[in-house]
Amino acid sequence: MKNGKSLIAFILLLLLTFGCMFGADRIQKDGSSIDIRTGKIDTSLGTMTYKLYVPDSASDSSKAPAVLLLHGYQNDHETCSAFAIELAKRGIVVMAADEFGHGSTSVGLLKRGYVNQKVTVNYGEENESDGTFVRNVGGPERYRLMMNFSNLSFFNSKYSHDSAGNSILDSSCGGIYAYRYLADLPFVDSTRLGVSGHSMGTWSSWSVAAQYSGTSIEPRAIVLQCGELFRKSVYDSDKINFNNVLLLQAKYDEFSYFRDYELNVDDKLLSTDLRREFLGTSGKGEWNRKYGSFSDGSARRMELLMTNHRLTTHNSQGVAVSLDWFCNAFGIAPSVDVYDQTYMFKEILVLCAMLFAIASLIPVMNMLLSTGFFGQLIQELPSRADLRTGRKWRTGVLISILLTGLSYPFMTQLGHGLLPLPEKIFSMTIGNGFVSWYGLLALIFLIMTAVYVKKSRKAETGRSFINLGMAESDLPDRFSGRLMWKGLLLAFILFLILYSINFICELVFSLDLRFIWPFFRAFTLKRLVQFFVYIPIYMLFFILSTSRSLALMRTDATYKPGIRGFFGTWWRTALQMTGGVLLITLLEYVPFFAGLGPGADILFGSTFGGPFMSLLIVFVPQVIVFSLLCTYIYRKTGNIFTGAFLSACMACWIVTGGSSILY
Repeated sequence: MKNGKSLIAFILLLLLTFGCMFGADRIQKDGSSIDIRTGKIDTSLGTMTYKLYVPDSASDSSKAPAVLLLHGYQNDHETCSAFAIELAKRGIVVMAADEFGHGSTSVGLLKRGYVNQKVTVNYGEENESDGTFVRNVGGPERYRLMMNFSNLSFFNSKYSHDSAGNSILDSSCGGIYAYRYLADLPFVDSTRLGVSGHSMGTWSSWSVAAQYSGTSIEPRAIVLQCGELFRKSVYDSDKINFNNVLLLQAKYDEFSYFRDYELNVDDKLLSTDLRREFLGTSGKGEWNRKYGSFSDGSARRMELLMTNHRLTTHNSQGVAVSLDWFCNAFGIAPSVDVYDQTYMFKEILVLCAMLFAIASLIPVMNMLLSTGFFGQLIQELPSRADLRTGRKWRTGVLISILLTGLSYPFMTQLGHGLLPLPEKIFSMTIGNGFVSWYGLLALIFLIMTAVYVKKSRKAETGRSFINLGMAESDLPDRFSGRLMWKGLLLAFILFLILYSINFICELVFSLDLRFIWPFFRAFTLKRLVQFFVYIPIYMLFFILSTSRSLALMRTDATYKPGIRGFFGTWWRTALQMTGGVLLITLLEYVPFFAGLGPGADILFGSTFGGPFMSLLIVFVPQVIVFSLLCTYIYRKTGNIFTGAFLSACMACWIVTGGSSILY
């Protein structure tokens, strides 16, 4: 009977998952008026993958205008879905492409190219004598690559080539191939094309527009979602022309180069030579005002959005202004009001589907735990001796928060760029940042665990490993290898079920389990290999951190039955697992919202701002979900292995599934 209830719960959650995905699919297809297609583009370097939105008004005999969408760093084509859905609803063909090193595209990010030099201000405003143009930058290839993200392949050779023979190869990250493919589609009007990108995709958009400037398929409009500007002196402005450029400017952009290297985005930017040159005005510019004319390609606008860097892709004002911009450039009247937007309903439904899919693992686990084989994982919780209460608990929590929080900006950035890892093995750029941080914390937690075991045995309590959630009830002072490998096997089965659900969603609906940014997506073979490269470090960290925050830091709530006991245990666990990154989140955004600038830039320098600070709004919810799973499973089984291994697999999947890869 008990298994019957679990089976019914599993089926119900599966139905809810696929039901939400069906609803999301109807939204992305605008009912049935948009045809969604996925495919690959063959290039001389490898294949690029894309998602194509074709409105039913587009045909060989009635060609439609088209827009290429290019995502940002650590994202993929589906991050562009808000713009894609709304453009396609208004009769515009849309291609959202996976750029080099991202999604399922086989070409690594290093094919973008790099040089042994960097510019630390806006291009065209640097000076070698004052150190803003730096030659002979050393470090791993990935570091030099990232130092050259805003260095574009159409720039003068002073910037795009170096004396060692390196060069910026393709700063469009494959966008030039995708744009050409889009222009050649039989139902596309190749005289009415546009390009838009977010963050890294804005540099790709500039590069696409430069590549096809002066040709029969040059873009009629460019929309930059958090883009960097540069002076005309850095490229051949007599031969390269950029038509009708809209810049969406996030008020709270965590990346300094998108703020012109200022701490804040404010009216001061409107009077700089760089911004006035962009707008084509001799006086002080204005936000949210069009300059120039669409007819001759001189239209320019800077739209100030009250949002941060990552949320710009789904900002309703930004989407509306962009829709209006493209429609004006293409000479069409939008069939649907630009503020009549449905994309967020799709995102919410996909989020619900992801949560239902994760929740469906619980009844499956309960059914497996009722078997004789996996039933051995269920142990009694340790005795109430050695509970952490009062000051002892608060001190332990404070130590965890300070350790994880204060090490986060430094260790993630070290691993991201400079940690001397073999890059052909550890090829995930953002993954190397987390491996650096997780590795340090795992080492610290390992030492703390060893000290605890030594003190416990010296005191002859006989409870060292049971208190760590790593022992069987009848052998409380001995690490249990049986619990560990059975917990690993159970976690892997649950992981495969979640992967299968996601695979079906991608196959049937061309949608994966996510919310705005990539979370879970099907592996390519190359990414699957990377998963197995990184997973041992993830597992070590999650075992030690879960043991400390959940088992060792037990309180009376751990032993209380029902919902009250669960939530009493969970919030304490979540505080320890997320407290450090929440602390850094406050340090980053409170000063920013107060008008002082991003906290990381102020406290640690701009080197430690940017990618990992902007990731906080994505990372914190992930860890909260992991803490929920770990809490339930520990209270159910009396050990930490299944929850820790499952969380490690999910976290490693998120990093290796679609984010930036070098090779």
